[in-house]
Amino acid sequence: MLLEGTIAPICTPFYPDGRLYLRKLEHNVERYSRTPMAGLVVLGSTGENVMLDDAETREVLRVAAAATAPEKVLIAGVGQESVKATLELIDVAVEARYDAVLLRTPHYYRAQYGRPDGKELLAYYRTLADRSPLPVMLYNCAYFTAFNIPVEVVGELCEHPNIIGMKESGGDPVRMAALVAATRKPKYTVTVTPTFTAVTGRMLTPKTVVSSASYVSAEALGTGSATATKTVAETPAIKTRTKEVGFQLLSGSADRMLEALQAGAVGTIHGWSTLSPQSGYEVYAAWKDGDMPLAQEKQQRIAKAAAWIGGTMGIPAVKYASELTGYYGGVPRLPMLPLTAAEKQEVERLMAGITS
Repeated sequence: MLLEGTIAPICTPFYPDGRLYLRKLEHNVERYSRTPMAGLVVLGSTGENVMLDDAETREVLRVAAAATAPEKVLIAGVGQESVKATLELIDVAVEARYDAVLLRTPHYYRAQYGRPDGKELLAYYRTLADRSPLPVMLYNCAYFTAFNIPVEVVGELCEHPNIIGMKESGGDPVRMAALVAATRKPKYTVTVTPTFTAVTGRMLTPKTVVSSASYVSAEALGTGSATATKTVAETPAIKTRTKEVGFQLLSGSADRMLEALQAGAVGTIHGWSTLSPQSGYEVYAAWKDGDMPLAQEKQQRIAKAAAWIGGTMGIPAVKYASELTGYYGGVPRLPMLPLTAAEKQEVERLMAGITS
């Protein structure tokens, strides 16, 4: 699976009383599907995944998948503390036809998991990769888990044929460069479109259609029916080609994304793309085209707002900023609190001139 480009870890909408607002989830996903982004992460950290119970998690995964355009890479954030619970949600993602799973590091027992040898993390990810029908992405998010996956452990995990990439949430380009160096492995072939974008499983899903049949039964003639129909499954005809890729590293820091791309990342997964998909994509597109002056200009334009809204103010601010660019944000789930009036004014100031 090709993971290049910008990918948005979308928010999970709630009613003011805390219930899931699934219609607004559909609205947001349908709008994201019309952007130039490569794909979506459903129930990443920005999606408040730890706030949902098991039934809600399954429902959000199902609804978001049904609303996503087939050409968008669809990634399910289903990492749990145990292998058993994670495998159960991977099965849900398989049924909903996701393209890959993003698995954050288990962290409650971080005193053991964060040791340099990383043996628990090796066991966790290797067991899941062995059993998962979907490609696995590592998810290093020290901001929440309070420890980093050691670079050496990532270097070992990248050798597994079903572990295809990693979201590195930190903005440190030195660590990104170290990860790039540690994950150099023989390249493998992925299927892509003629324009070198990802071919998703949903693009290849047979579609049920109703077609006219040439044969009309005597019973149908007797009732005056002149046409018979039949239901058939048609597989879309998609031209494809192949591309060689290695272990694919994606940056999770919007304010330093250009540095990460220059250090060897192939794309991004960060909350800024959730509230302003276009401006985040413009940094990546300019870098991809080799236009560094333009890429630096685009990066500087969003850097301060991205660092403050996504990093300092967090999910309540991401949700409110999404409202300013035409998406439904709504409120976070308690115990997180919505923004105060003063905080909203600060977000509005930072977002001035930035569109969706």
